[in-house]
Parts: sequence; structure tokens; C-alpha cells
Amino acid sequence: MEIYDQLLRFPLFQGMSHADLMEVVTHTKLGFLKLAAGKCLVKEGESCTHMTFLTHGSLQCETISDDGGCRVVESVKAPYIVQPDRLFGLSQRYSSTFKADSACNFITIDKQEVMLLLETQLVFRLNLLNIMATDSQRMHRRAWRTAPKSLRERLVRYFFARCLYPAGPKTFYVLMKQIADDLNDSRLDISHALNDMQRDQQLSLHRGRIEIPLLERLLM
Repeated sequence: MEIYDQLLRFPLFQGMSHADLMEVVTHTKLGFLKLAAGKCLVKEGESCTHMTFLTHGSLQCETISDDGGCRVVESVKAPYIVQPDRLFGLSQRYSSTFKADSACNFITIDKQEVMLLLETQLVFRLNLLNIMATDSQRMHRRAWRTAPKSLRERLVRYFFARCLYPAGPKTFYVLMKQIADDLNDSRLDISHALNDMQRDQQLSLHRGRIEIPLLERLLM
């Protein structure tokens, strides 16, 4: 697949003319990276100095709560941009750890080249602004959504709020007591609600681990 065909799979480049894409490919310093399965791409807390595009394969993403009481592992597939919002703003460090779940190919663009694209390519600039504005608006709406009416609904919101991508398989490494503390409820009530969800085949419970085959199924 030609480079400009690969770039067109990502929302940042969609809407560009063929001439603009050729100018990007010709004048932008692009990096190319391959990772074998199991190799680490970036670690939580590392400085974000590049915009990284996953063009082939899948990544395992691990996110840990500030107190270490909850760890979430999920998978993302190409095409995927690795935390583009971390290139700018208050915290310019990755908030999650990403490892290759399979053999992966990447295109990388360092921050200075991204700044140049923002200056010279109107469509690229508008696409990035739209992505960041959309994320900001979604975050703003979270506080104004209708409050959950049951413990089960609160658990569903708990799981969704801790994932980068709102679909697909997820693994939560967390104790029921931790969930109970986070939701200000009793461990017994949490256990009953989770076991009900397990009987409905929405998740499976293990010692210190909760497997969710498809996160979106929790909404059914």
C-alpha cells in the first residue's frame, strides 16, 4: 500500500486533496518503525515527542489508576493514532503503556514536523482541532449525563470511564473491595451485581480479575 493510501486511513489526513497528500509525503520527514509481538512501544510517563500512527497490527494498552488499585488492559487495532492529545497541552507524557500485541508497523512524525504541518496544511490543522474539540466536548458532557438508576448501571459507567476505546475486549485487574470503595458501596452489593452480570454472560469473574469479552455488550 502506498504511503498516501496509508495516511488516508487516519482522520487527520481525510479530506486532503491528492496534491496536498503528495506534498505531505514529499516534504515531511516520516519515520517508519516495526515492532515484534510483545515489544514495548511507549511506557506510561514517557515524554510524547512524536505523533505515532499504527498502520498494521494491534497494540495492547495498559492503564493504571493513580492509587494502583485498578489496572485495565485493552486492545486497539490499526488504523490507530497513539494518544495524539499528549503531544500538546498541560501533560505532554503518555498516560498509558502500549505494547505490540502482534507484529506492528508504524509511521511516526516528530513534533516539529507536526507543527510545520499545522502551519502549512489547513485540512490537517482543522482535522486536529476537530478531534480535540470533540474529545473536550465529550468530557464536558460526562458530568451532565443522567445519573445511573441502579448499581448495575453504575458498574457499567465505571468500566466505560476507565477505557481508552469504548468497545472490544477488556481485562480489569481490580478487587471487588476497590470497586466498592470507588463507588461508595458495599463489597457484598458489588459482588451480587457482578455475579448477575456474569450470569447474563456480559463478563466473567476471576480472582482479582474481571474479563469483559465485548465492552459494548454491557449496554444491552
